[in-house]
Amino acid sequence: MAHDIVFFLAAGDAAAAATRLRGPGQGYDSVTCRFIEPDTAIAEWDMYFEEPSAEAPPLERLLRWPGPAWVTAPSNDGTEVFALPPRLTRALAHAAPADLEALADRWAARLRSTDGDEMTDDDLLAVLQGVAGLAKSAVSTGGGLYSWSW
Repeated sequence: MAHDIVFFLAAGDAAAAATRLRGPGQGYDSVTCRFIEPDTAIAEWDMYFEEPSAEAPPLERLLRWPGPAWVTAPSNDGTEVFALPPRLTRALAHAAPADLEALADRWAARLRSTDGDEMTDDDLLAVLQGVAGLAKSAVSTGGGLYSWSW
């Protein structure tokens, strides 16, 4: 489980990869959260927009869903940078508030069932709303949406 996760905008993969050592920092528009698995969250969000359902998918199915692409592979300290799939970025950019609420409820239910007391205490709806705002910017500027984690 990643301790710190930052979803952020970057002009492209090279700019996103340059954040690997220290994170995106103040020069990037970003949303921060803690104690989630960013690759699993990204896959779950993508699955939701491809196959909307109020019920969380079985963990085995979620783990078989194609995950995000690494921009930088995990280093020895666990730091990694992912690129969110373009179709997910577009889906988040165009998501209705009700879709984000339904996804947040589903995501929280899955985290409670798998992580229990270790579940993040972040407001998952606020995280999704923030990431959706970043996605709108990415779509309008032609940039990319990324995740940095440690």
